[in-house]
Amino acid sequence: MLQQKIKETIRDVADFPKEGILFKDITPILHNPALCTEIVNAFADALKNTKLDAIVGIESRGFLFGFALANKLNIPFVLVRKAGKLPYKKIAHEYDLEYGSAKVEMHVDEIKKGWNVLIHDDLLATGGTAEAAAKLIQMQEGNVAGFAFLVTLDFLNGKEKLKHYSENIISLVNY
Repeated sequence: MLQQKIKETIRDVADFPKEGILFKDITPILHNPALCTEIVNAFADALKNTKLDAIVGIESRGFLFGFALANKLNIPFVLVRKAGKLPYKKIAHEYDLEYGSAKVEMHVDEIKKGWNVLIHDDLLATGGTAEAAAKLIQMQEGNVAGFAFLVTLDFLNGKEKLKHYSENIISLVNY
């Protein structure tokens, strides 16, 4: 079963990025091309009845499978990056974190009015970054057609925050 393969491959890293957090490191998955292909195919299969015009990937691990999935579906891939990383004219959304705030940006011409856009990231925790990406899509008059995550930490209730944008929330692994 795919979920079990992914769970067996993910590496737990204690006290990263700060004490008390058990980080779910997906980088060992990238050493297994067959598993990567299986993951992209699972996302594509789960989305086969969803009309998509583009996929937004959130920096940086959201770029990995997000780009591969967009390529497989033959649709554009859009970068959402931390502030100051994009070279062209951009829009931004600032949001609160547990301790402080963060800002993400997208180029101004990335999403066309009315496009149905999937937001992809490697992991859903509290949902703040994915919600910020949703706001960027809405700022460009796009529709949030769904969210796709490799891993969801259910105990942090991030899905609740995202349901305001789309009920279509896919996760291949839940903890």
